[in-house]
Amino acid sequence: MKSTFAMVLLLGIVCMVLAEKYPAKYDQVNIDNVLSNDRVLTNYIKCLLDKGACTREGRELKKLLPDALQSDCSKCSAAQKRNSKKVINFLRTRRPNDWKDLTAKFDPEGLFKQRLDAGLV
Repeated sequence: MKSTFAMVLLLGIVCMVLAEKYPAKYDQVNIDNVLSNDRVLTNYIKCLLDKGACTREGRELKKLLPDALQSDCSKCSAAQKRNSKKVINFLRTRRPNDWKDLTAKFDPEGLFKQRLDAGLV
């Protein structure tokens, strides 16, 4: 009886830990292909800024992005963190106006930007 209870408790804890991560279904997306395709990237940016239609992936990104920024991507997989850094660097250097618009919407108080500039993210 004790071992059954312990097993159920352990399973519950594992489920809670796994639920604290973002879905990994897009981890294998080649982010370089997205960043190098101006049309696709612009559509994602328009989606995030509520200026265009969203794909299923865009809607999911828009839903998860505020939490990811607030938590410094603590629920992200290693691939999601790597891709996030790549996208942020790309937008900051090659699409600064889009970066400004996105940060105005998703980081209006500049808290994420402060942590990013300080190298904490």
